Amino acid sequence: MASSPLSVQAVLFDAYGTLFDVYSVALAAEQLFPGRGEALAALWRDKQIEYTRLVSMADPGGSRYRPFWELTRDGLRHACARLGLALTPEHEQRLMNQYRHLSAFPENRETLHALRQRGLPTGILSNGDPAMLEVAVKSAGLSEVLDHVISVEPVRCFKPDPRVYALGLEVLRRRQPTLVPRQVLFVSSNGWDAVGATWFGYTTFWLNRSGAPPEELGTAPHHEGRHLRELLALIDASATRAARP
Repeated sequence: MASSPLSVQAVLFDAYGTLFDVYSVALAAEQLFPGRGEALAALWRDKQIEYTRLVSMADPGGSRYRPFWELTRDGLRHACARLGLALTPEHEQRLMNQYRHLSAFPENRETLHALRQRGLPTGILSNGDPAMLEVAVKSAGLSEVLDHVISVEPVRCFKPDPRVYALGLEVLRRRQPTLVPRQVLFVSSNGWDAVGATWFGYTTFWLNRSGAPPEELGTAPHHEGRHLRELLALIDASATRAARP
């Protein structure tokens, strides 16, 4: 994994997959469709992301943009049809409500609180629409440890479009006017998202919980770890080096 000197002035997190476990819907899916829960959760996630890329690429002007909530529902419907599962309105409502209240990873609050103690502004930069993010953040009890919750909605496209990463920088600059991209540490569990942020110019940390292989695109995130504790260790080590005479 490539390394780069850290001069972090703010930390942005992806939401879905990074702070919120997108595969936690598998339990509810398994109760509705015994033996197919994990397959449904995986295909649902794949179609959700595929649809975000499709609407972004098909019309860069944003006229085909639809909120992440709608694309998530469409992805669920397609995944069920693909797997031959009978999705009733009641099943759809239950699974979508489960997605609205995804399980948060247990280390989130501790990590965000520790970053705040270190004087680093924190935020979410997410494909999610504002209503989805508001519920997820509140449900996880993270409202008090996040300075920003940034949705792609103003730019009407989805990651990894560079306009999304630029939006994150724009919002941070309202409080930190001189901030440059490399001073923003962007954290994502999605390899493609970490690569997109690296291309934009952010310093990146790939939260590779599953030990997945890197993307074969000729670009690697600057840093990689299996747990958010490694993110804190990285920041602390950098601060120690910077303090040396």
